[in-house]
Amino acid sequence: MTFILPTQYREAGVGELRDRIQAAREAAGKKLCILTHHYQRPEVVTFGDFVGDSFELARQAASQEEVEIIVFCGVHFMAEAADIVKTGRQRVFMPHPLAGCPMADMADMEEVNRAWKYLESHKLADRTIPIPISYMNTTAALKAFTGAHGGLICTSANAVKAFQYGFNNKEKIFFLPDENLGANTGRKLGLRPDEIVLWDFRLESGGLTRSQIEKARLILWKGSCHVHTNFRPEHVRQVREKYPEAKIIVHPECLPEVVDLADGDGSTRYIVDYCARAPAGATIAIGTEINLIKRMALAYPDKTIVPLSGEKNPICFNMYRTNLNNLAYCLENYEAMPPVTVEASARMEALSALEKMLKLA
Repeated sequence: MTFILPTQYREAGVGELRDRIQAAREAAGKKLCILTHHYQRPEVVTFGDFVGDSFELARQAASQEEVEIIVFCGVHFMAEAADIVKTGRQRVFMPHPLAGCPMADMADMEEVNRAWKYLESHKLADRTIPIPISYMNTTAALKAFTGAHGGLICTSANAVKAFQYGFNNKEKIFFLPDENLGANTGRKLGLRPDEIVLWDFRLESGGLTRSQIEKARLILWKGSCHVHTNFRPEHVRQVREKYPEAKIIVHPECLPEVVDLADGDGSTRYIVDYCARAPAGATIAIGTEINLIKRMALAYPDKTIVPLSGEKNPICFNMYRTNLNNLAYCLENYEAMPPVTVEASARMEALSALEKMLKLA
């Protein structure tokens, strides 16, 4: 798939783009809803009807009875989630159709199915067949696989509840695709190191022995977010030296050794709320994507909010693909763009896994 923005949109100035976006919004009226993820560029977030986490945004759009056109400023799995939960007449579009998620792509379905067959072949009893739990940051195909095998989806905010549900129903959990969120969640529930193993899809039998699989309670897929694995223990130590009074808050997709050294970890919503609640004069160092940190610093000028790794703080380049240029193009030309669609049978299985997650609340 290719996506080439027409010249008139590539060369348009910021002022013109803002005017065209606003005009398109006004022309569409209540039938249009623009969703912007927390990691989007600040200038894009300005035009969002809703700003938030991926699934939170999908549900917000679906609940708007008059909305017919959903424009999701995020990455592909987010737009898929919006299509899964949408109402019948709604259509979902992405300003930049090539904005994907490398971590979601790490769980190739051929490899996942191969791993599942192997794990099933090592069952000792029905309860030892793992329950699959998949992170929200996955393809619709993996969400559908999860639902088809009796599992559920989780977000970084409710991973602990999802794991508790899993262990109440099965002896083992197969968690995909973020090994760090999985490991951090398992540790919060008191799992021992030998009860957590890593399935490396690049290796025969996942690189695990039969004995390791039998002893394990949590089997993690080898996958990670390239943004959050950039944070290292030395970044925490450097911030402690420079800002002794700082509170360090990180996303649970970070390495376990970084989470251990932080003052708190949680979802992007947790980070946003933490910044809002902190008293004036507080110093907060954040370990997550830089655009969210910049927005928090602008939103709370009475607080010192800094990136955990300083000038080297990582950016999500796929999120960064969405800009005013392609947002303007999408709003003016969505009828000529292919909507994001999830095949009907996959949609139903994925929806069952999502609904199971929602019942945990």
